[in-house]
Amino acid sequence: MDIILIIIALLFMLLGILGSFLPVLPGPITSWIGLLIIHFTDAIPMNKSFLIITFIIAAFIWMVDYIIPAIGTKRFGGSKYGMIGTTVGLIIGLVAPIPGGIIIGPFFGALIGELINKNDSKTAVKAAFGSFIGFLTSTFLKFIVAVIFFGLYIGKLIEYGDLLFNL
Repeated sequence: MDIILIIIALLFMLLGILGSFLPVLPGPITSWIGLLIIHFTDAIPMNKSFLIITFIIAAFIWMVDYIIPAIGTKRFGGSKYGMIGTTVGLIIGLVAPIPGGIIIGPFFGALIGELINKNDSKTAVKAAFGSFIGFLTSTFLKFIVAVIFFGLYIGKLIEYGDLLFNL
């Protein structure tokens, strides 16, 4: 049974890494579920405080993922309208069946928001670019956390590998 749980945990780890790039899966949280699954094995003991801390990190990254593109918009000279447009574009990009909607949604949302705010097109494009930079930043953060969680998973397998192979 432990081997099956370890394989399922591995699948969650790999899905978590993919989820860093795919909007349908929350990458770090999916990877954390993999850590939680190996907690239920008899061969690999997991510390509950370790699980709580890694969950807090995963949840924090998940929440920040929706805020960073708006911060990027503001940082590149966007207004409140651009930040709102980024958030609306992100939501539309998530649910719309448009290829790359998660990338182009925040960009066009910020652009439209800035144009509604009566900013010139140069300022609007700059703010939209900030939204795109924010998206790349949040994707990078999710990827790094998912890879670290995968490394923790591998580390636990190596640490308790002798117990595992003696089952």
